[in-house]
Amino acid sequence: MKPDIAVIARVGAHQAFEDMGLKSLGTEVYQTPYGLSRPIHFFRTEGVDFAVMSRHGESGYDLSAPFVNSRANIYALKALGVAKVLAWVAPGSLREELAPGDLVVPHDLLDEGRGGPHTFFAGVGWGFIRHNPLFCPELKAAMMTALAGVPFTVHGQGVYVATTGPRLETAAEIRKFRLLGGDLVGQTLAPEVFLARELELCYAALTYVVNYAEGLMGRPYQPGVLFEGLATPEEVSKVAEVEAAFPEIILRILPAMAATHRHCPCPRLMERYRLRGDIGEDWQTWVR
Repeated sequence: MKPDIAVIARVGAHQAFEDMGLKSLGTEVYQTPYGLSRPIHFFRTEGVDFAVMSRHGESGYDLSAPFVNSRANIYALKALGVAKVLAWVAPGSLREELAPGDLVVPHDLLDEGRGGPHTFFAGVGWGFIRHNPLFCPELKAAMMTALAGVPFTVHGQGVYVATTGPRLETAAEIRKFRLLGGDLVGQTLAPEVFLARELELCYAALTYVVNYAEGLMGRPYQPGVLFEGLATPEEVSKVAEVEAAFPEIILRILPAMAATHRHCPCPRLMERYRLRGDIGEDWQTWVR
C-alpha cells in the first residue's frame, strides 16, 4: 500500500479507526538509517489511502516526547510514498480565550526546547531553508474548510511554543512564552515539523487544548490526577469529548487534505540545492 497522507497522533490512534469500523489493511515497522520507526497502520476511507502512526505508544504511553525518534518516523513515511502529514497534538493553552476542549490550527512555532536532532543534514552544506509559512498553507486551508460545522470551537491560528520534557513548564517559563507571543505550549511538533519540511512533505497540525498552562489560572497542586490539578473536572470532561471525536474529526478532514494539489512551496523546499548540484532527485541520497 502506498498512502499519500499520514496521521501522526496519540497513543493507540489506529485502534480508534478500527473501533469506527475501518478495516486494518496491514501494519509495518520500517527499518531506517536512524533506527526503527513506530508501527505504521494502513487504512482506506472514501477512496483515500492513509497511514496512522502513534508517537508515544501502541496501547499505552510508553515513550515521552523527547525520546520519540522523529527522524526514523518521518523517513519511514517518506519511504512509503507519503506526501502529506497531519499531526494531531494536545498542547496546553497560554491564552484564556483558548479553552480546554477547543481545536486550534497553529500557523507558527517558537522552538524553546533543547531536543533533537533537528535535521537530517548534519555535516553537509545544505538544509538552509525558509520556515515561513511553517505549516503547509494548502493543508491548513483544506482543514479549516473541513472543520466548518464541527461541534467544537475552532481557532484558525496560533503560535505553538515547543519545549523539551518530559517535565512540564514552570510558571516563569509560561510568562516568558506569553510575552514572546506564544498561544500554545507542547512538546511534540518540534523537531517533527522541521524534519518533515527537509524531506519536502506537506505538514499541518491540528491541536486540541488539554489544559491551561502553569500559572495561568493559579490552580493548586493535586497529587495523583492528570496534570496534577491544572485542569478542572469540567475541563477534563470537555477534553474527553474531543478525544472521543478524534476519528470522526480526522476522517472528516482527510478527503479534503488528500485533494490538495501541492502547489504550495513544500515540494520544492530543497530546490536550490538540486539546482546547485548538491543533491539529486533521489531523496534517500540526501540523508545517508
